[in-house]
Amino acid sequence: MPTYEYRCFKCKKVFEKLQGMNDPALKKCIHCRGKVERLIGAGAGLIFKGSGFYITDYKKKSGSDSSPAPKSTPPETKKESK
Repeated sequence: MPTYEYRCFKCKKVFEKLQGMNDPALKKCIHCRGKVERLIGAGAGLIFKGSGFYITDYKKKSGSDSSPAPKSTPPETKKESK
């Protein structure tokens, strides 16, 4: 159910109301019973955090990117035979 934002003409308060999409708009303020208007808002935004939703979940991995980088090994020392 969406949250709608309203502003009261009488007390000037702005408040939110959780309503169904088919519910009628409020006509009276929940604080002072004055006349209200429904505000047009941007709604809740969709936020992607971290390294990226697309990169981590849907991007196809290529052969070189999907395998981990090889670890470097210390140089081997030669043993002298007597």
